Amino acid sequence: MRSRKKILDATLGLIGSAGFEGVNIAAVAAASGVTRQTVYSIFGTREDLVSQAIAGLAVEVLGDIRARLATTQSAVEYVVELVVAGRAAVRDTPVLRALLRAGDGNPLFDPGMITRAKPVARELLSPLVEREPRLADRADDIAEITLHLALSVVFFDDETLHADGELRRFLTRWLAPALALDR
Repeated sequence: MRSRKKILDATLGLIGSAGFEGVNIAAVAAASGVTRQTVYSIFGTREDLVSQAIAGLAVEVLGDIRARLATTQSAVEYVVELVVAGRAAVRDTPVLRALLRAGDGNPLFDPGMITRAKPVARELLSPLVEREPRLADRADDIAEITLHLALSVVFFDDETLHADGELRRFLTRWLAPALALDR
């Protein structure tokens, strides 16, 4: 278990510093102080290693985001805070920033990424639907627009919306009508 954690930490470190193309079994073995055979025996392939490292980080980051979402009071505030917290996580986490760089092996630029991301968006929004059952019939649409909006905000981090408060005001202005419960 200790070697596994060292390997995963080394993988995340390499992704953060060199991007996905900088991750290979030999580099991870060297960075973690284990043999290549140890890496292969625990993870099998580079793809499994990267996937498991990213998945572990995602669980941690999503836990932090969920904690921020627990304090929201309305459907609009929930979606706004989800986008703001997601941008903050990308800004604060080198591995997540690496996802913004196009390159070989970057899962964000693989075909089908949006399809794979939709279940994650639905899961993140499920507490919102529990709070506001009237949104249930629009849950898939809300997940879709939130996913596209969040990716746009992260990829195209605009100076005019650089501060969290500015981003919250902008998102609220446009999302409030879309999430109105009286529709």
